[in-house]
Amino acid sequence: GMTRLVIAPKGEPIFSEQATTVEIDDEAGGEFVVISRHRSNDGKIAIDPTEWPAIRAAVDKMIGLCRS
Repeated sequence: GMTRLVIAPKGEPIFSEQATTVEIDDEAGGEFVVISRHRSNDGKIAIDPTEWPAIRAAVDKMIGLCRS
């Protein structure tokens, strides 16, 4: 199963390349909170300081939903 939150910059749709996805992935032998961005080919995610509170809140929520 997967639980997911999407944080997008103000005025951007959730499918924007700038949207950040925070999700629980429990497919790979245990639960992990995964942070990704649609166009993050190099594995890096640049976080705008104004978006950090929402991203942090999403990560905290997903960590809280993990069973471990």
